[in-house]
Amino acid sequence: MTATNEGTDRTLLTIGQLARRSGVPVRTIRFWSDEGLLPETDRSPAGYRRYDAAAVARLDLVRTLRELGLGHDDVREVLLRRRRVGEVAAAHVRAIDERIRALRVQRAVCTLLARGGTDPAPRELRLMNDLARLSAEERQRMIDEFVAETFAGTDPEAPGAGIASAMRTMPAELPEDPTTEQVEAWVELADLVSDPAFRSRVREMAVAGSEAAAPPPYDPGTVLEHAGAALREGVDPGSPEAAEVLARIGVGDLPAAGRAELAATVDTFSDRRVERYWTLLGRLNGWPERPPSVPAFEWFAAALRAPR
Repeated sequence: MTATNEGTDRTLLTIGQLARRSGVPVRTIRFWSDEGLLPETDRSPAGYRRYDAAAVARLDLVRTLRELGLGHDDVREVLLRRRRVGEVAAAHVRAIDERIRALRVQRAVCTLLARGGTDPAPRELRLMNDLARLSAEERQRMIDEFVAETFAGTDPEAPGAGIASAMRTMPAELPEDPTTEQVEAWVELADLVSDPAFRSRVREMAVAGSEAAAPPPYDPGTVLEHAGAALREGVDPGSPEAAEVLARIGVGDLPAAGRAELAATVDTFSDRRVERYWTLLGRLNGWPERPPSVPAFEWFAAALRAPR
């Protein structure tokens, strides 16, 4: 039965009538009332909640905001006019976008697990879970901390110091729809940067690059061209043909001691795991895939060390 306030012409609805009119369950209305989102207008002599016509409009707003996913605190701020609906909605859009990105990563992780055919190792599974939960900002921080620790105290102006800034090129944002290959890259990259042996190796390269007084006496592109061709053709690094390759690279006239010193420098800056780091970053950034270059420099170092 609909009640009318004495001395007024306001029609009051019971909680059941309000539920039937709005389509919102009684228990939900009661909960929202208890939370202060929909306070009753008054109580009947028997203590039952009653609501006026304005409560119907308020209930519609509360239901709309809750269906959009806004929390009770945000809804309360809007109802109290402390925040505008547009402001709250904009913040909620940002939260939804972040959730969508997280779900895409989780989807890619699940696809990766389903594709694997066998159960992953516990460490790999933990890395997958950790990487799936990390935000883009947290992933960037992980790389920045690795680079900061590895390159601490090195000279950023030295000829070989450019590796530090290049190693920070983790994408700031996730791809819209990350592939399973990119998830694999995240997992492997996290494994690399958390490995003390890898950090020590990169640190060695950083210090050597920082202390270098001048660029190396060869063009890296020339090494890739000629040493790479020799490697593909199966040329023995100790053969006379290898000596001709060194001459084409421009280091054929170095004395034995100079060749040995240069070989040690080449070894310092040639590491397959570090090259793998670049490959993984390229995969995450969408860079074109490049063939490995370290094997050519390994051949080059072996040719420099060979007796002539």
